[in-house]
Amino acid sequence: MMQNDEILARFPRAPLMNGETPLVRLDRMSERLEIDLWLKRDDLTGLGFGGNKTRQLEFYFGDALAKGADTVLITGAVQSNYVRSAAAAAAKLGLSAILQLEERVAGMGEPYYTSGNVLLAKILGAEHISYPEGEDEAGADAALHARSDQIKANGRKPYVIHLGLDHPPLGALGYVAAGLELCEQMDDFDAVVVPSGSGATHAGLLTGLRLSGQSAPVHGICVRRDHQQQQHRVKTVLHKLSRLLDIDPKLTSDAVHAWDNALAPGYGKMGLSTQHALGLMARTEGVFLDPVYTAKTFAGLLDLIENGHILTGQKVVMLHTGGLPALFGYQEEF
Repeated sequence: MMQNDEILARFPRAPLMNGETPLVRLDRMSERLEIDLWLKRDDLTGLGFGGNKTRQLEFYFGDALAKGADTVLITGAVQSNYVRSAAAAAAKLGLSAILQLEERVAGMGEPYYTSGNVLLAKILGAEHISYPEGEDEAGADAALHARSDQIKANGRKPYVIHLGLDHPPLGALGYVAAGLELCEQMDDFDAVVVPSGSGATHAGLLTGLRLSGQSAPVHGICVRRDHQQQQHRVKTVLHKLSRLLDIDPKLTSDAVHAWDNALAPGYGKMGLSTQHALGLMARTEGVFLDPVYTAKTFAGLLDLIENGHILTGQKVVMLHTGGLPALFGYQEEF
C-alpha cells in the first residue's frame, strides 16, 4: 500500500503555496461559545490575496504546465475568488488567464461588478468574458471550450479548468494535502467545519483526514445548494477522487454531513445569520470573514452548536477559506 506522500507525488504540482498555513486557537470565541475552537488559516496561502483556491490550483496548473499550456481558462461568479486566484497563479507562472464571469447573484449594485476580485483580476492582467447564466455548469464549460477553440486556432495552447463534475477532480487533491497537513499540526479534534460549494474542498479534506486515520466528522456548510443536493455532489466528488487516487472508496464511505440552515437567502446573498456571524467574528477575534463562504460557514457552526451537533467542550477546527476581497464588492449590503 502506498504511503500518503506517495499518493500525491504522482501528480504534477505547480509551486504556488507559501508552505503550511497557521492553525490558531480563537481564545475569546472559545470562551464565548464554550468549545475549544481553532481556525485553519487558509486565507493565508500567500498568492494574490490568498485563499483556499491556491491549494486546488497547484494541481490544475501543474497539469497545465505538464501539457505545455500557455493560457488557462476558468469560469466562476463575478466576485469569484477562484478566478482571481487563477489570474494570480497565471501571472506567477508566466501564463495568460481568461476569466469567464457568470451571473449567479441577482440584484447586486455597481461595486459588485467593479471592485474586489474583479478589480484585482484586472490589475493582474487577466482577460474577462461573460456568461449570462449562473446555474448552468455544462453551458459554462462549453462556453470555455468554444473560447479555447478560438485561441487554439491562433496557435496558442489553452488549458480549461472545468466547473462541472464530468472531469477528474484535480483541485480536490489540494485538500487531500490540506487534510494530511492538518493532522500533522493537530492529532486530536472532535469535528471539522468547512464551506461546501463545488465539493472539492469538502471531499478533499475528508479524504485527507481519513488517509491520516482521523475519524472526526467533517461538517460541510452549504453555500450554494440545499443539503440533499450537496450531499449528492460531495459523494460524487468522493467517488471520482478515490478513483483518481486509486484508493478504496470505503475509506470515505461514512456519512457526508451537509448543513444548509445558514444558506438562505441563497448563494452570494447574506441573510441575518450570515451578517451576525461575520460581525461576531470580527468584533470578538479581529478576524474578517467573507460574505459568500466563511461567514456562512461560521453561521453554520453556530447553528450546529445550537442544535446539539457540536457539544460543549469539544475541540473544533473551522476552515477559513479566505475570499476577503469580495467584502468590497458587498459594501452596499452593509
